[in-house]
Amino acid sequence: MHADEQSRFDTLYQRHLQALKLQGLSAKTIDVYARAVRRLATAFDCCPDRLTVAQLEAHFSALVDSHSWSTVKVDRNGLQFFWRHVLDRDWDWDWLSIVRAPKVKSLPDILTRDEVRQLIAATGRLRYRVFVLTTYSMGLRLGEALALQVGDIDTGRARVHIRRGKGHKDRLVPLPAATALALRRLWARHRNPRWLFPKATGSMAAVGAATTHMDRGGAQAALKRVVADCGIHKAVSVHTLRHSFATHLLEAGVDLRNIQELLGHQSPQTTARYTHLTEVSGPRVAAAMDALAEGLLPARGRL
Repeated sequence: MHADEQSRFDTLYQRHLQALKLQGLSAKTIDVYARAVRRLATAFDCCPDRLTVAQLEAHFSALVDSHSWSTVKVDRNGLQFFWRHVLDRDWDWDWLSIVRAPKVKSLPDILTRDEVRQLIAATGRLRYRVFVLTTYSMGLRLGEALALQVGDIDTGRARVHIRRGKGHKDRLVPLPAATALALRRLWARHRNPRWLFPKATGSMAAVGAATTHMDRGGAQAALKRVVADCGIHKAVSVHTLRHSFATHLLEAGVDLRNIQELLGHQSPQTTARYTHLTEVSGPRVAAAMDALAEGLLPARGRL
């Protein structure tokens, strides 16, 4: 785009970033909402504020063809934020109600306990092995597990402080004994003063001095390699461990309310989707989590 157009876009884009920050949105949401505006500007090589409805419809039509519906929905929300809070043009945004994802009621693949044990045993590097165990045994999201810090672990009370989960919400999760032992073993290898899963590049001294945690892509890729090596023909990601944890707790007799609190779900309906497997009752959450984690981690392995 020419210089004047670029200058106007840069000004609006900075206002967009500032408005996102002032709304208290998470860093991840700010990133994807900002990317939606950049994608639109790149597609037409102009500042988005002068695009016509026909151009916007064409953009989303192309986006549906090239990206997943989850990306389409995120871009829709990001651009709606831009139109509302930066351009102050709520009145001409109604047209985008036509951008609606198809209603698909699919259920995620669930690993059996034996498959979880198989994955952990087949994971060669200790850091990834302990990461898989930790993520599964406490039902954590990918980002929550990666961001765990030494000070989050309360071994005396056998619990973990999960900070700034989805929706900026903290929660306390019971710490299974087997997971505590595995985390202690891993930390004894790298002794990073902050991170339980520090970025592992370079020498052991470099790992111990790392200022950031392991990256998301590396953790996902490591799990996918192990899934392939184990011959498990399911759609497995790190989030599958969380789904499996919730399902296994249901099968162990933990009630939905407790599982909702453990997972940090805002709505009970989100947790209720796991009831397709079994009807359960019983409050022994910590005991059930200990039982799930017990014996999953082999004795030795490389960092």
